[in-house]
Amino acid sequence: MYQQIAKNILYDLRQKAEQGILQGEEFHLKVIEDLNQLPLPFIDNPFIKALLNEQIKKVPELYNTLLRLNYILTEIIINLLSENSERFIKNLIELLDYRIHWDEFPTDYKPEGITNPKIISAKEAVSLINDNSVVYTSGFAANGRCSIFFRALREVYLEKGRPKNLTWIGVSAQGGRGKAPGTIEELDIPGLLKEYICGHVETAKKLLKLAEEGYLEIHTMPQGELTFLIEAQKNGITSLLSDTGIGTFLDPRIGTGSAVTYSEKNYITVKGNLLEYSLPKIEYALISAPFADEEGNIYLDKAAVITEIYDAIEAVKNNNGKVLIAVADIIPKNPSKISISHEKVDHIVVNPKNEQVGGVKQRNYWKMFLPKEIQEKEEGGIEDIDFAVSQIKIINNILGITPYRREIDNILARLATYVFVNNVEKGSIVNIGIGLPEEVCRILYETGLYKDLTFTTESGVFGGLPVPGIFFGSAINPDQINQSSWMFHQYEKQLDVTVLGMLETDSEGNVNVSAKGPSISEFVGPGGFPNISKCAKTIIFVGPFMWKSKMIITDKGLKIQKPGKKKFVDKVSQITFNAKQALEKNKNVFYVTDVGLFKLSDKGLLLTDIFPGIDVEKDILANSDAKIIVSDNLNILDMSFVTGKNFYLGELKSKKKKTSKKRKSQLKDNVISLVS
Repeated sequence: MYQQIAKNILYDLRQKAEQGILQGEEFHLKVIEDLNQLPLPFIDNPFIKALLNEQIKKVPELYNTLLRLNYILTEIIINLLSENSERFIKNLIELLDYRIHWDEFPTDYKPEGITNPKIISAKEAVSLINDNSVVYTSGFAANGRCSIFFRALREVYLEKGRPKNLTWIGVSAQGGRGKAPGTIEELDIPGLLKEYICGHVETAKKLLKLAEEGYLEIHTMPQGELTFLIEAQKNGITSLLSDTGIGTFLDPRIGTGSAVTYSEKNYITVKGNLLEYSLPKIEYALISAPFADEEGNIYLDKAAVITEIYDAIEAVKNNNGKVLIAVADIIPKNPSKISISHEKVDHIVVNPKNEQVGGVKQRNYWKMFLPKEIQEKEEGGIEDIDFAVSQIKIINNILGITPYRREIDNILARLATYVFVNNVEKGSIVNIGIGLPEEVCRILYETGLYKDLTFTTESGVFGGLPVPGIFFGSAINPDQINQSSWMFHQYEKQLDVTVLGMLETDSEGNVNVSAKGPSISEFVGPGGFPNISKCAKTIIFVGPFMWKSKMIITDKGLKIQKPGKKKFVDKVSQITFNAKQALEKNKNVFYVTDVGLFKLSDKGLLLTDIFPGIDVEKDILANSDAKIIVSDNLNILDMSFVTGKNFYLGELKSKKKKTSKKRKSQLKDNVISLVS
């Protein structure tokens, strides 16, 4: 009962704050007044009082801080009132401990009593890397990241000036946005890196700055092709042919190919009517894994992601290189659970702070991220999904990882989810992108519709509920955890629908997600977007119609108080999604915005639905440089999309029997051909 009362009170406060009814000190007093209605002895706790008082006094711009504070308080109260309160408090203490000590890395640590010479310190391990080498690191965003290696390499380079001029390969984002320690950004010292090859570089802010200053060469390519190339190297294959990226900025006939900075080399070239992708031979694999035994065998069964670990090890061994693996602890040998034999491992580093996912130590792993088959053997069995979702939400908000979602964003998410439900069948294979697309996943979870879908992430996680924010790339209660290459191969066979973000959209329906602006520091990278948008039958793009426009909710619908920078342009600055190719493949493509819904047609962008209160001429056409076709049957959406009251999504359609196309794969002259 108290949980629902708390939810109602705090939700009402958030609504009033968004509408401008409560501001500043008035908001603060109202919080205290309403919370005192609840029989909550902990409201006098100094920690809660500090949140309510000190934060308000410190920050001149109260608005977003107060709204995030409101979110945090809501979740704290609800969890303290729940039957899982003890687990919640334990998790919260662990999180706070992580945050307090997050810049401490035991780079000289070696466990006592271990005689195996393979087990060495992190600084000893990275000292084995030669100058001018090609190095790969595992991990996906904050999941399974190689923090100890990044910090150790920084320390060794500052002490000895070597290893230097390294070429570094990472498939997914591995940065900390210039804030979090223990990421690829530890390597932002001129001379340490010569070249950085990665599918998503936006979070590596310090490396982008280094490149902008002329100290680093950056290359990019789709994450799918990166995983396929690493997979291919275990068989001595160095390049592959693919239709992924044709007609985008990755196509040298249209854009710069792999080169983000000026370079005389390019890892993407044109060969016939396809693109040829290549990658230098990997000589060192730096990997983060859960546990090892004293013999040197590696155990991955408690990992949240596997990424490219198996492929990278085999590739490095084929290239006569070295495999260095960081683990959280040395455990007793269990032959039935060994994932990687000691024979394939050159050295092991023990890092007691090794993370399963961002902020969660591997030694205290959260079972929610493990496959259900493994969870069944854990204490308590399969994790309660509602508890898991609540933990994820509060941690993201406390860390400030996920942006605060305004009510306007919730309205946009309702429309996007409505489009999803009306165009997707039960049993569909789904990919959800980061950012606003995660809000669609949230609504599918809240309505229970997620149970009839199979979610996936490009990290290799199959099934379960995708996790947002700092945990993006993992899932709650997944069915399987595979390699990234496996997942992209599955996408080539079948991907029914994807929900993705968008930075710019143009008259032809092309979308840019890879560059926020013209400078190197504004480059994002394609990530897995080119593979996913190529393979998906239905694509739903989600994003605001303008940058930083001010919209309010009225009793008549939505009203634009102040227009923002135009996002719908005549020509996107960089093509990441080619609309013409999508039309040729008969894809269903939608663009969901906070003014209404657009659909890709053979004539361009077709406006089919608008929110109540929106004026087509004044609000849409006047604020767009893109050519927009207004449907003759333009629909004004029901007010329930705005208010949420009596809003009904409908039901997913039953799956029709279809035969999926098989991916053609050819091997010839050290070239893999992957053509949809």
